[in-house]
Amino acid sequence: MTTVTSTGNSYLDSLKGTGNKAASDDSGALTQSDFFSLLTQQLAFQDPTKPVENDQMIAQMTNFTMADGISSLNTNFKDFAASMNSNQALQASTLVGRTVRVNSDQLVFDGTNNSYGSTEVPAGTSMMKVNIYDASGALVKSQSVENPASGKFELAWDGTDNNGTKLERGLYSMKVEASINGKNETLATSSYVPVASVTLGTSTSGMTLNLLGLGAKKLSAVLEIAAG
Repeated sequence: MTTVTSTGNSYLDSLKGTGNKAASDDSGALTQSDFFSLLTQQLAFQDPTKPVENDQMIAQMTNFTMADGISSLNTNFKDFAASMNSNQALQASTLVGRTVRVNSDQLVFDGTNNSYGSTEVPAGTSMMKVNIYDASGALVKSQSVENPASGKFELAWDGTDNNGTKLERGLYSMKVEASINGKNETLATSSYVPVASVTLGTSTSGMTLNLLGLGAKKLSAVLEIAAG
């Protein structure tokens, strides 16, 4: 047990008393009680001809207070981060079974339902052609659109080829080419994909959505959540 000597300073002694009431810390960190005990010992054994100046003592107390405040702030931030992760996990879990839109040129065809893709049509587009390819890279479907309206264009593919034959379930790719003010360009695409599951991450990795056919995507990669 540490014996604390009176400093003769009523204010400091009152702080010392408060520090002694602080809960002990078994982590080895300097607690408020330890700090005031050391400060009191310093004052008790100081050179009487060269006493500690008031501003030096105040500076030491201020430094400790700041350090203690930063430590408390770090703890609060950790608690806040844990709460945020919990909230994100709850929000992400509601996406399981839903369909989301992400940047991709892939179309997931389940063998029955339509597959959906999307692109942004620039102003001045006179012709747009949508090509769909199978896993081997063979062209299976083409669709041309004359004078498409500028803005978001959504493609609904029923899984058939150019002959109207239903294709097998699997992963297909799409490519959108457009004639814009007389120049041919390839447009960026996105696709609508079901969320199969959610993988909870850590404070550094974050959580991911496991999309059917496309694998893991960060939650921030979601551009849109489809209705229903």
